[in-house]
Amino acid sequence: MQVTADCDDPLYGHPVIDGEKDPTTPVPHHQVSGHFEGTGVKFTLYLPPASRWDGRFFQLVYPLQTANADPQSIAFGASSGAYTVRTSGTEGYRADAAAAKFSRTVAARYYRSSRRIHGYVYGGSGGSYMTIGAMENTTGVWDGAVPFIPGVPTSIPTNFFVRAFARLVLRGRAPQIADAVRPGGSGDPYADLTGTQKAVLREVTRMGIPLRTWENYSYVLGLDDPRGLLGFAGTVRAMDPTYADDFWSEPGYLGTERSPLGDLIRAARIDQTSTITRVERDAQNVPTKLVLDRAPADPDRTGFDFTAHRPDGSAIGALTGSLDPATKTFTIGSGNPSETLNALGADGRLRIDNRWNVALLTYHRHQVPARPGFTSWDQFRDAAGEPIHPQRGIEVGPVISTEVSGGGTHTGKITGKVIEVANLLDADAFPWDADWYAQQVKQALGARYDDTFRVLYNDAADHIGAHEPNLLDYTGILQRALRDVSAWAERGVPPPPSTRYGITGGQVTVPATAARRRGVQPVVDLAVDGRRRIDVIAGKPVTFTAAIRIPPGTGKIVATDWDFTGTGTFTPSAFGSPRPSVQVRRTYAYRTPGTYFPALRAASQRDGDTASPFARIPDLGRVRVVVH
Repeated sequence: MQVTADCDDPLYGHPVIDGEKDPTTPVPHHQVSGHFEGTGVKFTLYLPPASRWDGRFFQLVYPLQTANADPQSIAFGASSGAYTVRTSGTEGYRADAAAAKFSRTVAARYYRSSRRIHGYVYGGSGGSYMTIGAMENTTGVWDGAVPFIPGVPTSIPTNFFVRAFARLVLRGRAPQIADAVRPGGSGDPYADLTGTQKAVLREVTRMGIPLRTWENYSYVLGLDDPRGLLGFAGTVRAMDPTYADDFWSEPGYLGTERSPLGDLIRAARIDQTSTITRVERDAQNVPTKLVLDRAPADPDRTGFDFTAHRPDGSAIGALTGSLDPATKTFTIGSGNPSETLNALGADGRLRIDNRWNVALLTYHRHQVPARPGFTSWDQFRDAAGEPIHPQRGIEVGPVISTEVSGGGTHTGKITGKVIEVANLLDADAFPWDADWYAQQVKQALGARYDDTFRVLYNDAADHIGAHEPNLLDYTGILQRALRDVSAWAERGVPPPPSTRYGITGGQVTVPATAARRRGVQPVVDLAVDGRRRIDVIAGKPVTFTAAIRIPPGTGKIVATDWDFTGTGTFTPSAFGSPRPSVQVRRTYAYRTPGTYFPALRAASQRDGDTASPFARIPDLGRVRVVVH
């Protein structure tokens, strides 16, 4: 649906204000809360005082968010001359567009102003689909956008299933792969792998899993994910119900392929029926646990389907829950039908089966995109460009993408200024996704591309923000992008050039120096005793030196912080006045033997403002110190 500045959306055409108040935190502002009549969608507007407002608003979108903005967003908006708009999560852009348009009415009344109000939408991950859909399918609603950690029409479920495939084959070798890609490592993650393991690592790398993300292999492989990265399995099963049957019976699938990898896949399949020896119940006599006579020895490799049967073998129905192989106990989950629970009894049966979950691990091989430009799938095409594996009758990814984006199809036909931000260590939305969309925009806009679109790659950051010592919080680059896109749209001030990058074998690489890399992120070149790795005797001092530089014309270095133990605890260190290039030197002695990954974090800021917490863009330099 095309939305314009003046159209009436029949679904969101009746905004209702529920309340207004004037909080003083995180900054003084006027808060307006409301909803759209006849829907469950709520909205909240956070308007700073007129003295701090400069005629714009910022609006974060995401399918699962609430209408309550976080304090940082409210404060950042106010510091940028913007009020903040927040809508409870929906799919698509229509509700957000309606909130954006109504916010102008409220703001004009509150500020007693007839000035033109500019608006900017931004969203990451699932919100990137909504942001892109908004910029392709609306006119006059938003003037610009910042889609970040962007997905593309193939990302869901492919990016997750590919990682689950890597978990099955490479989990036992993950620590050595991680060591190879860490600072001071061998740089060869394929060393000492078997032929099958090398082939699988090469396959998933070409699909887009960044090799350097293996340092945090627990996240990459979903070892702590209760659904084992197969959270979209139900969607695929509903859309492609015969896939598992075909996988285990038809030629062209690993379930039947006579190869070492095919053998490994078949060995991973478990289809076992256990006898229920006891049913444990709560005070209301509702079954809570099933004690079994036997259980699979290694249920952690893939998830299971559970089906309850009566003693005569007739099926009762599917069950959800978790299996503990050590105690041979199945804990019944929530949401199971009461008729299924009521039929459970001792001497019944529980079928434990992972046929679907194993089959889905290589679903990407049977989803070669018909749309051009998806070069990661070239490994599954023959010399004529045709798929070498059987293809399913439906491409699942584009269907999911279209639904989340509200009908947007990633055409590249954007209607305002856009700065796209992607992270080089993102294992959820692969880094090449940003380039793929940039190519769609370039094809759609032609000569207008450079005056409309930018791509910024951010190093040392993943999808969800800093949660490991080797990762950074990327909020600052988003804030910088929002300020830059607003200056671009309102005053014609071009933002810094896009990051220079190349793509080979599914991997995005950037130049080593800030001057050649461009974009806006500083580059930290750290060495210890002149090297990336040293071995040293405990107690002997070592010397760290670093050169910190920013891309030309993008600001000044405003902070440096040291973490000598590599634990993520940083200590600020003075280096002098803010400037574009900084040289630092520190000496440190390690008293305890071990392997350390010390780090220097530096941050730049466009205006060289050392006091402001906003739009500070960090980077990280790391080395390895082995203490004997």
